[in-house]
Amino acid sequence: MIRKILIANRGEIACRVIKTARKMGIKTVAVYSEADEYSKHVLEADESFLLGPAQASESYLSIKKIIDAVKETNADAIHPGYGFLSENAQFVQKLFKEKIKFIGPNIEAIKIMGDKIKSKNLAIKAKVNTIPGFNDVIKNDNHASEIAKDIGFPLMIKASAGGGGKGMRIVRNNKEVKDAFQLASSEAKSSFGDSRVFIEKYIEKPRHIEIQVLADKFGNVIYLGERECSIQRRHQKIIEEAPSSVVSKKLRKEMGEQAVALAKEVGYQSAGTVEFIVDSKSNFYFLEMNTRLQVEHPVTEEITGIDLVEQMIKVANDEKLKIKQQDVKIKGWAMEARIYSEDPIRNFLPSVGRVKKYIEPIDKKNVRLDSGIMDGSEISINYDPMLAKLVVNGKNRKKCISTMIDALNSFYIRGFNNNIKFLISIFKSDKFYKGDIHTGLLDEEYKDGYNYTDPSNKLLEKIFIPAASFIGYKFLKQQNYNYVNQKEKFFTLIFNKKRLSIQIKESKKGFIKILYGNIQFRVKSLWKTNEGLVYITINKKKYLLQFDKLNNQFSITYLDHSLNFNFYDKSTANLEKYMIEEEEKDLSKFLLAPMPGKIVSVNVKDGQKIKSGENILVLEAMKMENLITATKDAKIKKVNIKENDAVEVDQVLIEFDE
Repeated sequence: MIRKILIANRGEIACRVIKTARKMGIKTVAVYSEADEYSKHVLEADESFLLGPAQASESYLSIKKIIDAVKETNADAIHPGYGFLSENAQFVQKLFKEKIKFIGPNIEAIKIMGDKIKSKNLAIKAKVNTIPGFNDVIKNDNHASEIAKDIGFPLMIKASAGGGGKGMRIVRNNKEVKDAFQLASSEAKSSFGDSRVFIEKYIEKPRHIEIQVLADKFGNVIYLGERECSIQRRHQKIIEEAPSSVVSKKLRKEMGEQAVALAKEVGYQSAGTVEFIVDSKSNFYFLEMNTRLQVEHPVTEEITGIDLVEQMIKVANDEKLKIKQQDVKIKGWAMEARIYSEDPIRNFLPSVGRVKKYIEPIDKKNVRLDSGIMDGSEISINYDPMLAKLVVNGKNRKKCISTMIDALNSFYIRGFNNNIKFLISIFKSDKFYKGDIHTGLLDEEYKDGYNYTDPSNKLLEKIFIPAASFIGYKFLKQQNYNYVNQKEKFFTLIFNKKRLSIQIKESKKGFIKILYGNIQFRVKSLWKTNEGLVYITINKKKYLLQFDKLNNQFSITYLDHSLNFNFYDKSTANLEKYMIEEEEKDLSKFLLAPMPGKIVSVNVKDGQKIKSGENILVLEAMKMENLITATKDAKIKKVNIKENDAVEVDQVLIEFDE
């Protein structure tokens, strides 16, 4: 009987396991690195154990330290979460020798399914549909070029080990093969300790649909429906939903039965996921099997009512599955959005810092948040940038989208950049709303990258002008200006180099009248100037906005739109035009570090002439290798960094000549 579980992970998944263990009356032990000493998962567990330095190899990836922690705390089982050691067969083998229970599948399943080449060959044996390709190890870039010619373009070079979008590159012509092979194998080596890659045909505009399976140690295997995971960026899932809008009952049964056949073929035990890609004609092909709990498991829990972590613990406890296939019912719809610490307008580069202000949208109906952060949490460069998962459920897909947009709009995180506005823009898009999605959709919709959009004239007049005027007036009133007691007050609202004359009249009925031109607004709000969320009623319609006080401006955000503004009384507004604007520095002669990280390789030298698009260097941050390329033709004046250097954000890496 499992009485105490050590969770060999961190962040939101550690908190998720703690939640179920507590429900089952099982004690928990959190392990942590020096960087995570005050993290949420450490505070929520019954006990905690320091592993070592921040670097994952010396803490969360150290098998010896994890096993020592189990012995020190007298834990009798380990839950690995996902990532880190969750699919490491060597780790599971050592646990077996130490007679420590592993809450996950058997060693053989991890070994075979963790090797994409072996797993694909086993899938063929189990009569599971597979993608055409070269099902063996690619020796070098010349070998890759030869195989590419045989298979034809486009193709995918993929790491044999691991997952999570790492060690994968799409190749569309022969010129891209060499760089793609080197980047994929290098990233695979650094992420999984295994540089092996293989090649398969790349299917254009596929949907990524996966089947959740659950198996015990007595040969019972069931499937819990599908999850649609087609909204991806850099092969990394960011939005998931269940069920899929294109999977019929017939297709669900076919995919589910093939997933079960594969699980039985490998003798699978515990929760696992069989991933497929589905083309426009509903043909489906095996992609890989993840021998662990998936990040997106909550959407399956929401539509089936089955706690997957609980089932994993019960299977590890040698209990038989009590759920039969006919017991699995799909009710309603669920969606998940992954919250990342990244900068969408800087090509989604990782962002680090401390959580300065944090307001969760957990007071809303049909909303679930699996989060690993809280006020004061440190967002480190050492780990994956995913912070939380916002999950909603509803009776249908359209209701879920509406609930998700509302929840994201009220999710307030400050201290570093995040992807919340980007997520809102996806949920608002026509193609997503219609369910017309595929794994390349974001590349199509955001060809030139993502930029924050200014509010439309309609939104300005309807929401932003009255809200900004109200907020500005509240601040001026708080400062006890002489005109506070006057019945009518005149002000100037300035944004985007526009100057609007605003008149404000206070009412004894608890609202204020704001006049702009011929438009009148009746505004009511209990908002205080130290609050990040602004609940406001404008002409009897309720809105929720986010507020920030910047150095010299105010800022309000509604959905994925923001407005920076100033609000002055009449006399101050007349002086505003004399204020000196700070000149922007010319940084065109420098390549600055877009994020803190480690230099993996430098591909240029002093005096070298380079062309636009040419590879300059590779920078590793948050477990991802980022290729930095030239944005224009130039000549290198000075290279200020070398391989393995640690760099800070905005550090000058390269200097260019005229």
